[in-house]
Amino acid sequence: MTATATWLPMSADTALACSTSPDLFFAESPQDVARAKELCAGCPVRAACLADALDRGEPWGVWGGELLLRGVIVPTKRARGRPRKSSLAA
Repeated sequence: MTATATWLPMSADTALACSTSPDLFFAESPQDVARAKELCAGCPVRAACLADALDRGEPWGVWGGELLLRGVIVPTKRARGRPRKSSLAA
């Protein structure tokens, strides 16, 4: 199946969220990733976007409202750096 076979026809006045701020969908910050996922919620091509990304084995980014890392859906993105040993560590 090709990617073009699953996309819905869009009118000229319709802009997808991913085309207006594409960097947000490949962000490092967990907050930016969460925002990208929120923007996908009402997208008319959300299901097709996710299916095609999984078919292509996209290595990372937000696709169809889901975060992909190494081609697999993961629930959240960890912040950069080493995690704290305990919640009390400062």
